[in-house]
Amino acid sequence: MSDIKIQMKNISKVFETEDMETHALKDVNLTISAGDYVSISGPSGCGKSTLLSLLGLLDIPSSGEYLIEGVNVENLSLDEAAEIRNSKIGFIFQSFNLIDEISVFDNVALPLRYSKTKLSVSEIKQRVDKCLEMVNMTHRSQHKPNQLSGGQQQRIAIARALVAEPAILLVDEATGNLDSNTGDQIMDVLDELNQNGTTICMVTHESRYADRATTQLKILDGVILTSPETTKSQKYVEESLC
Repeated sequence: MSDIKIQMKNISKVFETEDMETHALKDVNLTISAGDYVSISGPSGCGKSTLLSLLGLLDIPSSGEYLIEGVNVENLSLDEAAEIRNSKIGFIFQSFNLIDEISVFDNVALPLRYSKTKLSVSEIKQRVDKCLEMVNMTHRSQHKPNQLSGGQQQRIAIARALVAEPAILLVDEATGNLDSNTGDQIMDVLDELNQNGTTICMVTHESRYADRATTQLKILDGVILTSPETTKSQKYVEESLC
């Protein structure tokens, strides 16, 4: 299988009303390979959330081609798109979206229990335990989410996003509801996951967090200003020559 996880070719997104057209994204070309750590940043309304929605199959482009692990998503039915989304994409949001009535273990296990690929009880336990260990939350597996701090809840949300072994982890302002110290700890978790091979694409308004990524994209008025091939080190060289 190809190392390319995500590929967008000339992707545009237009929102239409009776009175006007809004071009949220314009001819976006983007390739994300296995092990990449990509940040997307830009001012409010620039198109970064729209791009993340398209990447996560939460919306469809107006034009262009989008492939996930070589699968063209253009002609998928709603059920097929949902299955791709559930099996190949992990989401981490600003709000943790955990269910307080069930345990941490059961929150993390939810994607597996609703998957079309049926796993045994022992297989589910093995996967959940592994993901909780990755975020150092094994000792909280039988707690309820409302018994945890915000930072701990976000760690659980990360474990839930990882449990289906997705091709890519999409992160949308994951530190937005956290204080700066706790936010730094969550970013440390993401850094470690990437160093261990997890592919990450992250939207953030925090430049200090964007700088942690190995590839930094900036969007303005729906256009990517920094090409995906520009790495952090290349960026510093370019700035030093200005």
